[in-house]
Amino acid sequence: MSKTKYIIIGAGLSGLTTAYQFLKQGIDDFILLEARDRVGGRILTDKGIDFGATWLQYYHENLKNLLTELEVATFPQHTQGQSVLVYSSMAAPHLFEIDKAQPGSIRIQGGSTTLIEKLAEKLQQKIRLNTVVNTISETEEGISVYTEKEMYEGNKVIVTLPPLLASHLSYSPKLPNKLVQAMQKTHTWMSNAIKVGITFKTPFWRAKGFSGTIIGQVSPVIEMYDHTDYENKQFILKGFVNESLRELSSEERKLKILDYLEKHLGVDIRSYMHYQEKDWSQDMYTSSEKLNSYYLSPKYGNLLFQESYLQGKLFFSGTETALQYGGYLEGAVLSGLNAAKFALENKS
Repeated sequence: MSKTKYIIIGAGLSGLTTAYQFLKQGIDDFILLEARDRVGGRILTDKGIDFGATWLQYYHENLKNLLTELEVATFPQHTQGQSVLVYSSMAAPHLFEIDKAQPGSIRIQGGSTTLIEKLAEKLQQKIRLNTVVNTISETEEGISVYTEKEMYEGNKVIVTLPPLLASHLSYSPKLPNKLVQAMQKTHTWMSNAIKVGITFKTPFWRAKGFSGTIIGQVSPVIEMYDHTDYENKQFILKGFVNESLRELSSEERKLKILDYLEKHLGVDIRSYMHYQEKDWSQDMYTSSEKLNSYYLSPKYGNLLFQESYLQGKLFFSGTETALQYGGYLEGAVLSGLNAAKFALENKS
């Protein structure tokens, strides 16, 4: 048995942000329990490709402040050149240029995982990987968290899992029905996404006057963007795959995607160095059997997630719980700050 004041379940951006706030306040009596063999949750950079959260916006002030504090640099998303909008497979694509006068999306130098690594560096001794939580129980003294191998005791628990996955845990006493229903109805951001990243020797699309942006809701790839790194050493196209291709084999899906991209960017697409995919629906710590696809922004920030439970000993966090910018990096940071505030203002 391990005893600590605060137990944070989940070492994604929300949980790491909360833990970092504790450290800044001189509090080190806490622990983070993470089911995966890595930190970051739905932030994942592999071979220069952000398969999870990627962009921030100029108005995401809390995230920008955190990046500045941790000395993590950013750079603007490449948009120069002609972009492609595909209305229909039967009609010619529409070419357009993105307005340079309007502020665009921003990326993190080194990939989004850079932010996670900076936070994790400060919290290494506090993180327990490969630790799967199954039960949370209130006790007279505080609250107990049971994993597959061990029990942890604390004064307060902060659960940063996606609400739908958090609803699968066992709670004693049981949570209010209205809360459980809200958890089960909250869409898990990224859970239905398939992302593809293709690496090339050169950014041939730029030489042809294309931005690398291709949008087409009825296409094999519904969104594609230039994902070249800040140093201009890795030349990548990255995007979201149409979910209708999920039922195909990986090779069939790859062929359809390459055929589509060749149609709009030319035969150079065939000269790729690396082709990678990430289907988040197959990630057991992100998705679940109840997979819902959303093509409009789902509703996040249910007010029930702003309350505490089990007599003030249990609080829920994570990007889906944020009152603003749910489903974004900013939402994760906001929820992490909110959870830290809850814990520090209710110290009993």
